[in-house]
Amino acid sequence: MDCSERIIGNLKLLEEIINLMNQANKAIMDVYQTSNNNVKLKKDNTPVTKADLAANKILTNGLKNLFPEIPIVSEEDQSSLDIPKTNKIFWLIDPLDGTKEFINKNDDFTCNVALVENNVSTLGFVSVPVKGLIYFGGKKFGSNCINKDKKIFKIRYKSNSRVCRVVASKSHLNESTQEFIDNINGPIELIQAGSSLKFIKIAEGLADIYPRLAPTSEWDTAAAQAILEGAGGEVVQLDNRNIIYGKSNILNPKFIARGINK
Repeated sequence: MDCSERIIGNLKLLEEIINLMNQANKAIMDVYQTSNNNVKLKKDNTPVTKADLAANKILTNGLKNLFPEIPIVSEEDQSSLDIPKTNKIFWLIDPLDGTKEFINKNDDFTCNVALVENNVSTLGFVSVPVKGLIYFGGKKFGSNCINKDKKIFKIRYKSNSRVCRVVASKSHLNESTQEFIDNINGPIELIQAGSSLKFIKIAEGLADIYPRLAPTSEWDTAAAQAILEGAGGEVVQLDNRNIIYGKSNILNPKFIARGINK
């Protein structure tokens, strides 16, 4: 039995992970609702806030307690990037995806946890702190959403025959992406979203395709990819090959995320 199957089959374990996501949400919102985000720049010149670090601490400590045998790769721990070299199974987390959106107070940020097994993201958890929503799922399991009232409902991609709904980044709509969109046949509706919410839009049937022709890292996509696949979608490179996780280079290739008509 795969690790992801063990988790999905164990309601108590699943509830514990969801509880961790809720704790991370609260820590993020506690910072978001103050005037001081204490923004700093990391070595790669990307911003980090108190919320990133607080959520990271909650998730890493919690996952270590629940799964002491599974190492953790985190955006906020540079030393963890070597873990995939010697481990086929690991957690991959982005405690605050969309830090720029967080700083700009536009609500489009998420918290992401993925389980990677043999280079595949098999199980993902994506929370939306502002809305109190937690999405989880994987290709083998289907995908679900839990709302503030702890009600669980299934999510599933649904196509729209009248128009192609293209979801794009609020921060990264570059020239290549615009050219890709311009080459789509038929009527187009452009839907803008930040962070991993772009995948979630497709998973919920609110968009059809997300071309990502600008850089992303593995932790930006792993959790949401699993949820999209569970909801009836796919994420592939431009040559139609699968996305691989646990590479020596943490950057993803250019890719297309899309819903699949069945």
